[in-house]
Order: sequence, then structure tokens, then C-alpha cells
Amino acid sequence: MSILSQIDQWPSENAVSVVVDGQGQVLDQHGDVNRVYTLASVTKLLSAYTFLVALEEEAISLDDPAGPEGSTVHHLLAHTAGYDFDSETIRFEVGTKRGYSNTGFEKLATHLEQETGMSMAEYAHEAVFAPLGMTNTQIAGSCAKDGRSTAADLAKFAAELMNPTIIAKETLDDATRVHFENLAGILPGYGRQNPNDWGLGFEIRSTKNPHWTGANHPASTFGHFGQSGTFLWVDPVHRLACVTLTDKNFGQWAVQAWAPFNDEVLSAYSA
Repeated sequence: MSILSQIDQWPSENAVSVVVDGQGQVLDQHGDVNRVYTLASVTKLLSAYTFLVALEEEAISLDDPAGPEGSTVHHLLAHTAGYDFDSETIRFEVGTKRGYSNTGFEKLATHLEQETGMSMAEYAHEAVFAPLGMTNTQIAGSCAKDGRSTAADLAKFAAELMNPTIIAKETLDDATRVHFENLAGILPGYGRQNPNDWGLGFEIRSTKNPHWTGANHPASTFGHFGQSGTFLWVDPVHRLACVTLTDKNFGQWAVQAWAPFNDEVLSAYSA
């Protein structure tokens, strides 16, 4: 029986999980990979990749002023601009803490739209979804939380994150290293982390404890989870990725289930 069948025991009506290897091939899957799920904050991975394309195309730059005074695109991507989680309230001085913020990502979308004359949804489709054949993926609203996709599409995206084709490998490597080091902050659902490491839109596992990835995952593991009960991680050391989508909102059940599950996935498929 597949390790992935454990998701059938989770308190969700529907769930799906896919494991992708370093060549971008699906190693295993369980559940309906073509069912569309709401992604919540896993949307930020899709948006971050869109912003990376825009950076390479020089439509925007990391040094562009955006957000509160003194903030740049760089600060917004790395959640250090000072915004509250979901409002325009400023909680701290730019660059002094890691304040995870939907508002910050929405400000990035506004900046991109102003610079390009294209909507965020349109830019994401043309820059990322269409080239990767992600035909059932869209950002329908906030670029921080309103994405919709299937496990099949996100498996293609996970493959891209291990073997980038639409941006340079050096661009992705830079985006998945820690930016603005040694900043403390709150990881939603898991409490204060010091440091609360982040890349350019990608959460970095680092030394965080507790965490939604497994205890045996390398510090360089990156990805994101969403309040809608979704996650995607990439382990660049073992060259493995996992996409898991549910329709049960994140809660204590996920805190208890996800880390052991992800450790078992790592152990079973990285051999």
C-alpha cells in the first residue's frame, strides 16, 4: 500500500498527494489529481515565480520602491516590509522583522500591473501557467491567497522548481536562499520562529521547530502551505517534491499529521 494512502485518514472529504522525483517524473500519486482545489497561501509560490519571470524580463526590479516608505520589491517578496498579515497597518520598521503578509504580496501585484499594464492574473498565465501546461490553474483574486489548481498541474510546477525552464537556475537558486538573514517572526500556525527564514516568496525550512515539513527534511527544503489545507515542498538535497491538497482547512489536525507524513514520504521515496 502506498505511503500516500494515509491521506484517506485525514478529516477532509477530498485529498490528493503526488510525489515528484528530481527528473520531474511522478513517482507516486493517490487521489484525484484532476480535482480543482483552492490553494490559499500556496498561491504565493505561483505568484513568486511570476515575479521572478518579471524580474528576469526587467519589467520590475528588486530595488523598485514599493509598499511603505523605505520598502522595495525585495522587502515585499521576503516579508520584511512591515505590513500586518492582512491589512495595510504597519507593524514594524522596514527590514527589522519577518512579518508574513498577504498585503505585501498584493502590493507586489499592484506594482507589477502598474509597470506592465497587464493584470496579475494575465501575467501569471502568460509567464508561468501556459508555458508549463498548467491548464487548470488560475489566480482569481488576491495573488497571495486566491489561486486554484489541481495536483496534476502543481506536479508540473514542482518539476519546474527542480529543473527550471522558464527562468534561469541561478534566479531560482537565489530566490530559494535566505534573504534578510537572522530575522525573527511568526510562522502562521506554528508560532514564533527565530530565525523565521524566507527567500523571495518561498518559505525556507531552515531550523524552524515546530514545522509542517518533517524533522528529517534538510534546512534547504523550500515551499509553502495554505490555510485551505494544502502544501507543496521541494527538497533540493534529495531531489524530491511533494504536492498535497485537501478541502479541510488547516488546523491542529494538520499540525499533527503533516510533519510525520512528510518524514515518511521523504524516507520512502528518497531511497
